Amino acid sequence: MVIALKGGIPVRKEMLVFQKPIMNSQLHDEILREFSETLRSGWIGTGPKVKQVEQIFQEYIGVKHAIALNSCTAGLELSMAACNLVDHQEVITTPITFTATAAAIFRQGGKIIFADIDPKTWNIDPADIERKITPRTKAILPVHFAGRPCNMDVIMDIAKRNNLLVISDAAHAIETEYHGKKVGSIGDMNCFSFYATKNITCAEGGMITTDNDELAERLDMLKLHGLSKDASARYSEKGFSHYDVHEPGFKFNLPDTSACLVLPQLKRIDLLSKNREKVWQAYQKAFSKLSQVTIPAPDEPNTRHSRHLYNLLINHDRLSCTRDEFAAAIQAEKIGVGIHFMALHNYSCWGNLLGYRPGDLPFAEDYGNRTISLPISAWMNNRDIQDVITAVYKVVDHYKK
Repeated sequence: MVIALKGGIPVRKEMLVFQKPIMNSQLHDEILREFSETLRSGWIGTGPKVKQVEQIFQEYIGVKHAIALNSCTAGLELSMAACNLVDHQEVITTPITFTATAAAIFRQGGKIIFADIDPKTWNIDPADIERKITPRTKAILPVHFAGRPCNMDVIMDIAKRNNLLVISDAAHAIETEYHGKKVGSIGDMNCFSFYATKNITCAEGGMITTDNDELAERLDMLKLHGLSKDASARYSEKGFSHYDVHEPGFKFNLPDTSACLVLPQLKRIDLLSKNREKVWQAYQKAFSKLSQVTIPAPDEPNTRHSRHLYNLLINHDRLSCTRDEFAAAIQAEKIGVGIHFMALHNYSCWGNLLGYRPGDLPFAEDYGNRTISLPISAWMNNRDIQDVITAVYKVVDHYKK
């Protein structure tokens, strides 16, 4: 469908993809140099480049341990495995997240318990977490949705009083800070994503952080088949050595070829964040003038939002279209959009498995039925930003009541 306005001509001729990939030529050159160095070394698996990424990451987050992985999903799986869930012990999380969050709990034998969201922040509501705790609760899994930090003071207090582990899904939140700390330094374990659409990307990759020495040792072992030594240790210049298998593990390690993509971005993380901030503030200023949509709430005091996603909520009482029609109209203007996220229990898989009914989590359901994500990227230029704003205004004008 193309909006029949100004002759039905889209705002752009070429598509603005939802999340632009790495676009800077200088960054490209540095990535190619890293690749060349790795290829010439003859070692393309997990090795020195990965170790370098881990070191930079742990210093940036402010933790003792950072373990590179092939996805954030791998981090969630490892975290749940490290929880040693038995007899379907419960893990409380939010329904406004990607399916991997819930799937990791389910696959490791836990029972998923959804707490509703705060309708202002769109993050998990600590009061509902507390209401959902039972003698079978083992852990809390908050998601720092879109890059906004959860209320970690309250969540950590709840966990301490109830002897629970806290595993943060920080897939959106590498730069995110809460009360002077990176969120990746607060939970017992914290999982990050380097997926293609993330602020820092190597197409497929992730990281898990912790300050717990025992957890770090086990996570590092579990990421690669439960082996006592990885390949770089077994076949180094020091000579061949045997390994032991301590327990059944996973194949979740990150190779050096992927680390080559991450390294130059990590060195520029604050500059890239500054560019995303520019896009965010332009949207906030422009869309605050529209009564037909609800913009993200202001940042909470003494916090930093990573600006990973920019979400609008469609105000149905002021528009004559559904959210999906609104999204399709924006897409027809050659502006890529996303839906982050429908409430998980509204998907057939989780609805059938968990037994939730419509109305059980009203704030999450309302959010999931109204949200739309607009492009936000460090590589967007002024024209890109203005095209998104123009498209939203055009569609709102077409559908406004």
